[in-house]
Amino acid sequence: MKELFARLRERIQSLWGQWKTPQKLMFGGIIAVTLVALVMLVVFSASPTQVPLLRRPITDPQQLNDIANRLDQENVSYTITPDNRIMLDDEQTAQRMRSILTREDLIPSGTDPWELFDVERWTLTDFERNVNLRRSITRQIERHITALSDIDAASVSIVLPERQLFTSEQNPVTASVILTPRPGSDIRENRKKIQGIEKLIQFGVEGLQAEHITITDPSGVVLNDFQSLQEFDRLELTRRELAIIREQETLYRQSIVNALAEIFGRHRVQVVNINVDMDMGKRTEETEEFFPIVTVPNNPNTPFDETEFVLSIPRSRERVDEKYEGTGFNPQGPPGMEGQTPPAYRDLEGLVGRWSNEEDRTNYEINTRRTMEEKSPTIERITASVAIDGTWRWSYDERGNVKTNPDGSILREYTPVSTEELQAARELVEHAVGFSDRRRDSVSVRHLQFDRSAQFQEEDERFRRQRQIQMIVLYVLVSIAIILVSFIVFRLVSREIERRRRLREEELARQHQAMREAALRSAEEESAEVEMSVEERTRMELEEMAINMAREHPEDVAQLVRTWLAEE
Repeated sequence: MKELFARLRERIQSLWGQWKTPQKLMFGGIIAVTLVALVMLVVFSASPTQVPLLRRPITDPQQLNDIANRLDQENVSYTITPDNRIMLDDEQTAQRMRSILTREDLIPSGTDPWELFDVERWTLTDFERNVNLRRSITRQIERHITALSDIDAASVSIVLPERQLFTSEQNPVTASVILTPRPGSDIRENRKKIQGIEKLIQFGVEGLQAEHITITDPSGVVLNDFQSLQEFDRLELTRRELAIIREQETLYRQSIVNALAEIFGRHRVQVVNINVDMDMGKRTEETEEFFPIVTVPNNPNTPFDETEFVLSIPRSRERVDEKYEGTGFNPQGPPGMEGQTPPAYRDLEGLVGRWSNEEDRTNYEINTRRTMEEKSPTIERITASVAIDGTWRWSYDERGNVKTNPDGSILREYTPVSTEELQAARELVEHAVGFSDRRRDSVSVRHLQFDRSAQFQEEDERFRRQRQIQMIVLYVLVSIAIILVSFIVFRLVSREIERRRRLREEELARQHQAMREAALRSAEEESAEVEMSVEERTRMELEEMAINMAREHPEDVAQLVRTWLAEE
């Protein structure tokens, strides 16, 4: 290996010596450019890559804030650059968010949909550009649609007719889309989602109108035929109205249970039925109210009401008093000529006349309030039925023990609900549902005995098991007591036998000692010289020590004797 490197080094040195100065400079430049390229590649590849959501900056702060809030709702991580561009992590997320923003009209106005084709290529013809444009638009629309969570696949066909000189001769831009929904998606019934996809396609193709877009599913059913969906909208509206009624009934049911559960117990109260009739029609009511005018308001610091009011106040007054007294006046003709007064009126000349006319008009003002309100929906009638069970109690004897039936079940006593309690419960239910005689509401509270067979059976089984456990525990305790008493009696008897044995041994030891002492005394009396060996003397001393120990510690000596006997 060393020889190989040595030969390679010699080869490089020989080639380097043969090269001229321009060749050496060129080789050094190539190496320098290669190193710079590698460094730039490492730097740019190490930097994080992000995809812009929109290619142009968003100049409107409100639109930028709305788009940022929508991204936060979708839990999408993003970065806002200093020039107001929104950067996302990958292209797939960017496509999905562009579709959502297009569906919800959050794309800023003036955004160019053809920014993909800003780069011109001199090697393409106009026909090829048009074909590429159509393919790019189709592919981009498909990507937008498939980026939605409800779409599994999409097939898009767009027709871009040639431009005509006259508008009347121009064919419209058309688009047909086949959507394959994902399993479990409600896009076939959700009109809002179909409208969003239709709007997405319309905004993605220049000059495309909504009436020229056809969206179908794989079976050929047209999804964006909204005129035929009017019946579905009616059914959807009915479903929502029923949901509102069911929600109101649930609230009333919960109110009834909360009102009675704390008093009678939740297991004793059962809401049999509750029905709320609601008028879902929309109507406008205009009410005009007249009320008195307050002249002196009430003082809240006093314990009584000081309010003073009047029903009305005068606004304007007109008085006319007309009187007339004097002779009547009959017009005559010109001087020198006879008048034209009829004879009947002529006879009344010279009579004294009298006229009197009095008029008094006063206009009053009163307070008026006019209220206009729209009511929808309104409750027309409420009917509720509630059943309340009585109380079950266990029967006990004089000693406080539970009474049982012959089959071992618990003997129970039933107490029905009184009439006063039912009336009070009825009042509580009426207040809970907002009872109104004007609506002809109906509330029924009855006493019914619930079927508690399963509950009683479970209680009886639990009671039997408890009794069995008590009997077992009692038998075990009695057995343990018998064993303890037997053990104590055995210990007492054993100690008594041991005590008697020890006394007998002590008595025998005393007799032997007395006999030895008597023999010694007789030997001393006879003055007999007894020669004892060392072993006999040692043995005698041990016997004396044992005797003394037996007298001082009889229990230890008895235990020692028992040990010796056991060993023998």
